[in-house]
Amino acid sequence: MYLGIDCGTQGTKALVLDAGSGQVLGAGSASHTLQSGANGRREQQPQQWLEAFEQATRQALTAAGISGERILGIGVSGQQHGLVLLDEQGAVLRPAKLWCDTESTPENQRLLDHLGGEAGSLQRLGLAIAPGYTVSKLLWTREQHPDVFSRIAHILLPHDYLNHWLTGRACSEYGDASGSGYFNVRTRSWDRELLNFIDPSGRLCNALPELIEPDQPVGRIRPQIARQLGLNPNAVVSSGGGDNMMGAIGTGNIRPGAITMSLGTSGTLYAYSDQPMISPHAQVATFCSSSGGWLPLICTMNLTSATGLIQQLLELGIQAFGALVEQSPIGAEGLLLLPFFNGERVPALPRSRASLLGMDSDNLTRANLCRAVIEGTSFGLRYGLDLLRASGLQSQAIRLIGGAAKSPVWRQVIADIMGTPLVCPQHTEAAALGAAIQAAWCLSPGTPSQAQLAALCERCVQLDASTQTRPDPARTVQYEEVYQRYREQVSRLAESKPA
Repeated sequence: MYLGIDCGTQGTKALVLDAGSGQVLGAGSASHTLQSGANGRREQQPQQWLEAFEQATRQALTAAGISGERILGIGVSGQQHGLVLLDEQGAVLRPAKLWCDTESTPENQRLLDHLGGEAGSLQRLGLAIAPGYTVSKLLWTREQHPDVFSRIAHILLPHDYLNHWLTGRACSEYGDASGSGYFNVRTRSWDRELLNFIDPSGRLCNALPELIEPDQPVGRIRPQIARQLGLNPNAVVSSGGGDNMMGAIGTGNIRPGAITMSLGTSGTLYAYSDQPMISPHAQVATFCSSSGGWLPLICTMNLTSATGLIQQLLELGIQAFGALVEQSPIGAEGLLLLPFFNGERVPALPRSRASLLGMDSDNLTRANLCRAVIEGTSFGLRYGLDLLRASGLQSQAIRLIGGAAKSPVWRQVIADIMGTPLVCPQHTEAAALGAAIQAAWCLSPGTPSQAQLAALCERCVQLDASTQTRPDPARTVQYEEVYQRYREQVSRLAESKPA
C-alpha cells in the first residue's frame, strides 16, 4: 500500500494505492486559502499545507478501510515554482510565494536581461525564465525583505518542503528543480553562478537542497510525524516531484507519443521526451521529467481560476454553468473574452489584464459570457498546443485530467478546439496517483528501472472509456475562425507591451 499526496493551490489531495492490484482504495482532501495582494501577489502559509496533509491522509486511510501501518511508501506532488524559505532551525521565514504570483515580474525581467534575453536564457538554462518561476522571487525577497533574506538557510520548493517536514532532509529532484529558473535542464545541475549574481555572498548557493534521482527515496518518515499522521514508522518517502511531473506518471505519460492536458486552476499541456528537445519558442518549458527523461510543457495561468470568477459573478453552480455554456453557440455570438485576470504566461502577457470584446446590446447574456470564458481559456491551451507541435512533438490523442475534466461540456469543447480525440484516466487526480506510483517505483526490488515503472503505470493507470470524446469536424472548423480572432487580439496585446 502506498500513499500519494498532491499539494496544489486550492487544496491537498491524498489517495491510497494498492500497487499490486493497481486499485485506488480510498481518497481524501482538504482545502487551502490563497492570500492575494496588489501587483499580482499570490501567497500561502505552508503551515496550511501540513494541516491539510494530515486531514487528507486520515480521510484517505478511513475511506480505504486500512490502518496506516500498512503504508510502505509515501510520494509527494507539489505545485511548481513556489518559494519556501527556512531558517537554520527549519522554521518558515515568510509565506510561500506561489507559481501564480506575478509580483516579481520586474525582477524576472532584470534577470532575463542579465542572461541575454530569452535567447540567452534558452542557451544557458535550456528554458527561458518567466514570471512566476522561483528565481525572481529570490531577488524580490532580497530587495523587499532584506531581514528575511539574511536568515535564509534553506531554499525549498513546495514539495521539497513537505519532504523536509516528513524526513528532516532537504533535497530536490530534477523535475521540480527544472521550474526554479536556476537549474540547467541539459546538465541536470544547479546554476550557481546565477544565484551568486543575485547574492555574491554565496548564501543562496549554500541554501540549495541536495539533488537526487527521481527513483531515489528521500528517506524514512520521522517517528513523530508517523505518529501524528497515523502511518507506518518505517514508511519510505520517495523523491516526489512537481505536480506536472507526477501528473505525467499518473497518466502513463512516460514514453514519447502521449500528451497530457490538465484543466485545473491553471492549464497545462505536456509530453514526454527521451531527449532534451529545447524549443526555439521561449514559452515552451523543456523541464526534466520525474521518470528519467524530459517533459516539454506549456502552462496557462488562467483556467478554472477564470471560469470560477464568472461563476461567482453570476452566482452559478457547476451544473448551471455548464448548462448555460451549451445554450450559447460557438463564438458566443461575437463575444470574446481574453481571460488574463492575473497576467498570462502562454501567451506571454504577464502584465495584461482580462478584457471582454465584441459586446453589443444583444449578445451580452449570461449564456454567452459563460461560453466566452470557457472558449477563451481553452484557446490559451490551443495556443500552447500549437507551440508544442511546432517544436516537433506529435500527438494522436490527449489524456485529460484536472477538476474540469469531469465535465462533458469541457471535454467536448477541448476536443473540438484542439481537433484531437481525448480520454480521461479513471482517476483524474493524476498527480496524487503519480506520486503513489513513483513511491512504489522507488521501493521496487533491486535497482528501479524504466521497465518497472512502465509495468506499474500499465497496472495502475486505467482509462475511462465512458469519457472518450472525438472532435466534431464541423465544430472544429467553426472554432478555428474564432480562434484566429483570439490570436489577432493576442498579437495586438503583445505589440502594445511596454518595452
